[in-house]
Amino acid sequence: MLQDILDTTVLNNTVTDYLVAIGTGVLGAIAIKLLQVVVVGRLKEFARRTSTPLDNDLIQLFERFLIPIAFLGVSYLAINVLELHPILAQIVNIIWVVLGTLCAVQLLGALVEYGIRLYAVTRRPSSPAFEASLHALVPAIRIALWGIGVVFLLDNFGFDIAAIVAGLGIGGIAVALAAQGVLQDLFSYFSILLDVPFELGDFIIVGDSVGTVEHIGIKTTRMRSIDGEQLVIANTDLTASRIRNFKRMNTRRIVFRIGVTYETGLEHLKEIPGIIQAIIDQVEQVAFDRAHFASYGDFSLNFEVVYNVTTGDYATYMDAQQAINLEIKQAFEKRGIEFAYPTQVTYLSGANASGLSETTDSIESSGDE
Repeated sequence: MLQDILDTTVLNNTVTDYLVAIGTGVLGAIAIKLLQVVVVGRLKEFARRTSTPLDNDLIQLFERFLIPIAFLGVSYLAINVLELHPILAQIVNIIWVVLGTLCAVQLLGALVEYGIRLYAVTRRPSSPAFEASLHALVPAIRIALWGIGVVFLLDNFGFDIAAIVAGLGIGGIAVALAAQGVLQDLFSYFSILLDVPFELGDFIIVGDSVGTVEHIGIKTTRMRSIDGEQLVIANTDLTASRIRNFKRMNTRRIVFRIGVTYETGLEHLKEIPGIIQAIIDQVEQVAFDRAHFASYGDFSLNFEVVYNVTTGDYATYMDAQQAINLEIKQAFEKRGIEFAYPTQVTYLSGANASGLSETTDSIESSGDE
């Protein structure tokens, strides 16, 4: 009696086939739930004891996408036990392919976003601007993934992808030539985001352009110059130029020279390096390096001074240099040391000299009378 019921055929499948399909689905669902409760639960417990939130995000990613994909796979196995009508089987296959593609594209997009976050945190943990710039890549990557997903679906639905691509070939070439500059700027934009030669708020010099970065766009980057105007530079020009980034300057090495007159005595010349060192040592955020009598100039005895400012801030450097200059001026005035400036002395000899002497004497005699 029971065997007769099990052997009963309904829609080309026996009751036994239906029971096997149901059992496969139920057992698979139970196994997935056990995996979710036991394995995922332990992973969550482990993640709570770590300091980084990235492992929590990875577990949520696992629950959000892999569990549904697993249920989809179990349902596919369960229904494949049955012998379906060709039209119904085709409809079911289309549904599975579409759902599987959607899940796969979303999973890959989420993994890319997670990878970008991980890279941002490990590469520059103290730069939210850098992380924000990287996240600007996510939409473009998602569009590319969805494009691949659409091509995959079209191929599975029987469309000739090669013929479609060939049909679009001439138009694609024309579009590519027209958009060549835009594409170059787009790839340069990706290069800037990944290589990070500068960030928002950085003070940079690009060729003759000097300013603070205000915006990094897909085609152009905008800077605010010292004079206040906005500079718009194509990303291609930026990546092809040498960029000097002053924001990342940790210390600033300063070299300056001063000249004293040739009439300065030897003792004063020996004292000058020590005087300058004592002055620089008193200035905050400045580290003295060296001071030397470096060379004989055309009209001066030249001293070269080197010191380091322990911050990259330009205003701090200028304040320090001003304080040093004023103290040097004061110290030299106290000791009677004179700064040199361009002068010219003419010496006459022979007949010219005696003639000039006689002229001078006659002028003096006329004055006495």
